[in-house]
Amino acid sequence: MLTILIDGIAYGMLLFVLSVGLSVTMGLMNFVNLAHGAFALVGGYVTALLMNRAGVPFLATLPFAFLIPAALGAVLERTIYKPLYSRSHLDQVLFSIGLVFMTVAATDFLVGSEQQLIQLPTWLQGRFDLGGVAVGRYRLFLIVICALLVVGLQYVLSRTRFGSRLRAAVDDQRVARGLGIDVGTIFAVTFAVGSGLAGLGGALGVELLGMEPTFPLRFMVYFLIVVTIGGTDSLTGPFLAALIIGVADVAGKYYVPQVGAFLIYALMIVILVLRPQGLLARGR
Repeated sequence: MLTILIDGIAYGMLLFVLSVGLSVTMGLMNFVNLAHGAFALVGGYVTALLMNRAGVPFLATLPFAFLIPAALGAVLERTIYKPLYSRSHLDQVLFSIGLVFMTVAATDFLVGSEQQLIQLPTWLQGRFDLGGVAVGRYRLFLIVICALLVVGLQYVLSRTRFGSRLRAAVDDQRVARGLGIDVGTIFAVTFAVGSGLAGLGGALGVELLGMEPTFPLRFMVYFLIVVTIGGTDSLTGPFLAALIIGVADVAGKYYVPQVGAFLIYALMIVILVLRPQGLLARGR
């Protein structure tokens, strides 16, 4: 039971890192970016290609898996995303879905459709005994890394000058601009960091989730469920939602594998009936 719980927590934390950029984008910019998973795809392929074709060690690929999608996100935000901020949500959804299919097709054409496989370092392979509980080394590594990211993000948002300006822009963009805050720059930086975190999550998830061109389509629903259940008012809601989904998904596949992902959707419906605004979101 504890092994399933630990595996579920690791999966949930990975989902949070993958989804947090989408949560911030929807909460801050009111922009529905269904192409968020494409940045995770880029990060996953950066790690896989660097390891398999250039012989770069796993840990050394992770900074590149963050920086390359972050740079790509910054460029795309200033060029093709920015004009869509004032458009309807339907336009945003149609555009971002089209971008997803373009990314899938381009990846398939350039790299191929086969799943990317990586060889983790020896010290991250297998399991070890922790008080009679078999704990996966890589799962524990994911929990530690993702926990550090969560603490770091929370610190930036609550304790730094950038975080205070970001919260001001979230509450009221017009007033923030009146106070001299460069909302456009904050949007660009936030979008870039969110894209980079998605890329880092994709890199960390290659071993656990698999990585092939259709990755953004396979996990799009999971990203949306995390954001929908958790709400977009803070990081705490999506974090709790990701943990709940991760544990429920792992436990469901272990105990009742015949129902597949039905358990996740049923859980989402129950939570949204009880808390339609999200787990910790403020009432509207």
